[in-house]
Amino acid sequence: MKKISKVFYITIALIIVAVSYGAMAPESFEAVTTKAKDFVASTFGWYYMLLMSFMVALAIFFVLSPYGKIRLGKDHDRPQFSTATWIAMLFSAGMGIGLVFYGAAEPLSHFAISPATEAPNTAAAFKEGLRQSYLHWGLHVWAMYGVIALSLAFFQFRKGEPGLISATLKPIFGKKMEGPWGILVDVLAVFATSFGVATSLGFGAVQINAGLNHLFGIEIGIQSQFIIIAVVTVLFIASAWSGLSRGIKYLSNTNLVVGLVLLVIVVILGPTLLIFNMFTESFGSYVANLVEMSMRTAPLYEDRRDWLDGWTIFYWAWWISWAPFVSMFIARVSKGRTIQEFLIGVLVVPTILGAFWFAAFGSTAIDIQMNSLIDLTQSSTELTIFEMFDAMPWSLFLSIAAITLIASFFITSADSATFVLGMQSTNGSLTPPNNVKLIWGLIQSTIAVILLSVNGLTALQNTIIIAALPFSFVLLLMVVSLIKALRAELLLIKRKK
Repeated sequence: MKKISKVFYITIALIIVAVSYGAMAPESFEAVTTKAKDFVASTFGWYYMLLMSFMVALAIFFVLSPYGKIRLGKDHDRPQFSTATWIAMLFSAGMGIGLVFYGAAEPLSHFAISPATEAPNTAAAFKEGLRQSYLHWGLHVWAMYGVIALSLAFFQFRKGEPGLISATLKPIFGKKMEGPWGILVDVLAVFATSFGVATSLGFGAVQINAGLNHLFGIEIGIQSQFIIIAVVTVLFIASAWSGLSRGIKYLSNTNLVVGLVLLVIVVILGPTLLIFNMFTESFGSYVANLVEMSMRTAPLYEDRRDWLDGWTIFYWAWWISWAPFVSMFIARVSKGRTIQEFLIGVLVVPTILGAFWFAAFGSTAIDIQMNSLIDLTQSSTELTIFEMFDAMPWSLFLSIAAITLIASFFITSADSATFVLGMQSTNGSLTPPNNVKLIWGLIQSTIAVILLSVNGLTALQNTIIIAALPFSFVLLLMVVSLIKALRAELLLIKRKK
């Protein structure tokens, strides 16, 4: 079971080709991928909107349907992790580092360049900025992760299939998924995962470097970022080496505690009443306008369409590209839960907590901007949160806490990905060997360092967005296969009764 599969060698060969192109001809690589990304966004934006909305509807259907009582495992199986630890793992693997990176910057950006009104820097733009942040990081994302993770967990723990994307397609294609077509599907998943995590490593290193420069004057550059990545690599490989029940579990719980402490302090030191009022109104508005926001394509407004391509469509493609990694990790830690319990947990808790995070950090940043304390709109994305803290009490403590949280999320995301990559390249083993996890950890860090050194992260990001399009068709096939298998499972349960 632990034997290294062909997927491992094929994917590494493709990674070497892509990274070599990016390193030797970075400008050409970026130009080509940017054109392809723009074409995908402008041509398939409507498709991404419908796909993500379909995932929300499907997740709600599963919760309310008779399928919700089916357990992800045998009937006697029970959850391996407590609910609090499980939720902490969802955040750490799913989007934890992004919440710190964009928590203040994204609502502020929408406020300054309002996507749905012609009056930026107004009260309407304030509310709209928060609503859009909730959309990009909320229900749609977790519904997509939840449905794909549900498919993986059902086939893996209920039906005894290996933990591979290709294994979920057997109800449609049968034994073909054990041959070249199955390898193709799994290679696409591993390729997207390795580059997606490498990109996050690069952006995480940039933000930590920016924070350390802002606080202590440490030079911004590839040398500092290389040292940051090297330190983090040692830590996340050590964590992945120790396994799910130790390193990843403890780090995830630490992330949740540190994140909640930082959130509470920002709420207390920031405009507390404004935060609660804005969260209440903007979240209510988000729920009330969810359908309209989910289908918005702005075909008759070119400027708004450009904004959608750069934000919403970009996010949908970005989350789809992360689906193999995040969904597989969520599936791995969710054995023993019923479908209903699983989906309610995945949909509701991260959506509400994420929305409150954006309300707290976004409202604080916008309040500082509106009161002309600091012009945060001139800050780079990675520096916005630190310059926001400069206008608050306990700024040094808050900045150090943010850097600690970024580093901790950084490590947890990487070691979760290393674990998943090990699974995907050893025929779905639930306990991939440490030498495989070590190799994948080094590969992810090497990709990040090489592309940081040639300013190639944007091109890498473009590549992942492009790869999301073919993988989205795989996701739809997984849904069809899951529904077919669940119908058969429900009939089997009724016959037993």
